[in-house]
Amino acid sequence: MKEMLEKVKEKFNKFVLAFENRDLPCIVVKREGFLELMKFLKEEGFNHLIDLCGVDYLNYKPEKKPERFEVVYHLFNMNTKVLLRVKVPIPEEDCWQYSVVTLWKTANWFERECFDMFGIKFKGHPDLRRLLMPEDWEGYPLRKDYPLELPEEQEWKVYKELKARGSK
Repeated sequence: MKEMLEKVKEKFNKFVLAFENRDLPCIVVKREGFLELMKFLKEEGFNHLIDLCGVDYLNYKPEKKPERFEVVYHLFNMNTKVLLRVKVPIPEEDCWQYSVVTLWKTANWFERECFDMFGIKFKGHPDLRRLLMPEDWEGYPLRKDYPLELPEEQEWKVYKELKARGSK
C-alpha cells in the first residue's frame, strides 16, 4: 500500500490535498484531477467500489472545514484485501462532483442517493434523479440545515392529502 501511495503522490501531486491514515489509508483530492486518480486506482487493483456517500460539515467542530460538503468513496482491492478511502471537498456554491458510473456501475445508485439526500449533482451520471424521496420533494433531508418540521403550508402535498384523509 505504501508503494501505491507513493505513486499517487508522485503522479497526482498537484491534485492531492492530503494523505490521512486514521482508521484506514485516505487520500483527500481536489475535484480537478479526481477522475484521473480514480481511473489510476482502478488500474492499480481497486476494482470494487464499496460505498460512496455525502457529508455535510455545516457548523462542524472542532475545526471549520474549508468546504461545506464532501463526497467520500470506499474502494477495495480484492487481490490485496486493502481498503482505501478517497475524499473530495465540494463547495456549497458549486455543489457538484464527477460521476464514476463509467468506472463502477454500482456508483449509479450511490450517486443518486447522495444527490437525493444532499443535493450534490454528479456530472456525467446517466440518470440522475431522486432515489429515496418522491420526485416532487423539496430540499435535501441529510443537509444539516434541513428543517426537522415544516410549517403546514410547506408540507409535502401528498402528505397533506393523506393526513386529511386520515382525520375523516
